[in-house]
Amino acid sequence: MKLTIIGAGHVGATTAHIAALSGVAREIVLLDILEGIPQGKALDIYESLPIVERDCHVLGTNDYSDTAASDLVVITAGVPRKPGMSRDDLLTINAGIVKSCVEHAYAYSPNAFYIVVSNPLDVMTYLTLKVTGLPRTRVVGMAGVLDTARFRAFIAMELKVSVADVYAFVLGGHGDSMVPLVRYTTVAGVPITELLPKEKIDALVQRTRDGGAEIVSYLKTGSAYYAPAAAIVQMIDAVVHDRRQILPCAVALDGEYGLSQVVCGVPVKLGRAGVEEILQIELTPEELTALHRSAADVRQTMERLEELMQWQRTAT
Repeated sequence: MKLTIIGAGHVGATTAHIAALSGVAREIVLLDILEGIPQGKALDIYESLPIVERDCHVLGTNDYSDTAASDLVVITAGVPRKPGMSRDDLLTINAGIVKSCVEHAYAYSPNAFYIVVSNPLDVMTYLTLKVTGLPRTRVVGMAGVLDTARFRAFIAMELKVSVADVYAFVLGGHGDSMVPLVRYTTVAGVPITELLPKEKIDALVQRTRDGGAEIVSYLKTGSAYYAPAAAIVQMIDAVVHDRRQILPCAVALDGEYGLSQVVCGVPVKLGRAGVEEILQIELTPEELTALHRSAADVRQTMERLEELMQWQRTAT
């Protein structure tokens, strides 16, 4: 498999490194507009491979022609959040960046599977669908995997148990209204509601919603990249090895959960064909209301994107 990662910042470069170490691709192309940055990082990554005895060609470039015939394309390009910013605050800045990146990538790799990471993630996934015209099975956003990992980590920290024993799902948009499904959360098969009081669970849910902002508040000048990169590679691995793994991903909905014409995080079966199935798990009325509320937030930002894109067309 040939993997292209667009954006050689912390998320993109870390994704390239983890992907190379895990052996999910025979060739990795790391692309950025800044000369020297992708070349230097790609060379550094390649020089780490003899130590772990992995064979993978890693190329850093500023030229989209080097990405031709990619099997997977990951979009990480854009500006990261700063303290006090929401993901939606990045819309105006990142929309133009992502649009340009996707247009160039699609011109060379029209048959690739696209994973979108740039924020606001759900809306940038929608933008990628619009620009490429690809079916929804070929374009997904990485959000639920990351948000779920954070929820699982916080639960493991609280209970002092292995993260491998914690199972959870976080649905909805990648923002303040995301929906951690407490009812489906277990520790070694035991419902979390039997292990923690409601007020503690509520606090963990809120910390999950604030997970990205918490890291931004520490870093000051950047946002998370280790966990996002690991989440991306898990999705890549599911596609490359045709695992048909059930993962929460941002996908365009067409009637599922009573939602249409919106990109939102739901459980999907991810394999070599891309999104092979959107699973419709049973939700309580309260959970479904929360999911619809989260989708409404995404749709509102999608409408802002449409206005922005219309303004750009008028200006040109």
